Amino acid sequence: MTDPPGYPRELERDLALRDGTRVRIRPIRPEDAPRLVAAYDRLSAHSAYQRFFAVMRRIPPDWARFLATVDYRERLALIAERPADGEMELLGVARYEPTQDDAPEVALVILDAWQNRGLGTALFDALLEAARARGIGRLRAWVLADNARMLDLIRRSGEIEQRRRDGPVFELVFASGPALTAPPGPTSRPA
Repeated sequence: MTDPPGYPRELERDLALRDGTRVRIRPIRPEDAPRLVAAYDRLSAHSAYQRFFAVMRRIPPDWARFLATVDYRERLALIAERPADGEMELLGVARYEPTQDDAPEVALVILDAWQNRGLGTALFDALLEAARARGIGRLRAWVLADNARMLDLIRRSGEIEQRRRDGPVFELVFASGPALTAPPGPTSRPA
């Protein structure tokens, strides 16, 4: 497999979840688009709604291609995966996307079977570390008010600078720490 232009191998890492399960975190690649569609098909309606604020029958292939094709600087997505049945199973995705101001939007989704195992925290931390290494210290998230786990994760991940509620959705702008001077190297740590 040939790396896409700008692919940051330094963001690849293996880690052990709290239960000892080994997973791999790595930047997304364009060829992951079909895996995004398949992973969405395995999400519960509740998890899909918490991530997308709507439940679609399926992610359209052109949208999956857009989500899987990033520039690794302004737009970045990290995936978590593990070997299963001779293939790599996609377990979750964390991403940031540019917005109209200096605070890119972050989003996170973990497949239901992998929730409450530390994977979301590990994947989100890896994304924030990558953002800081790219000079991004402020991020924005739109989170449903009843998504207590995501609200707590953001609260633990940085200092909330702005918090605004519009109906059932919180808009949070938070500082994730000072920008790093060099990209992080591969690590292996428990999640």
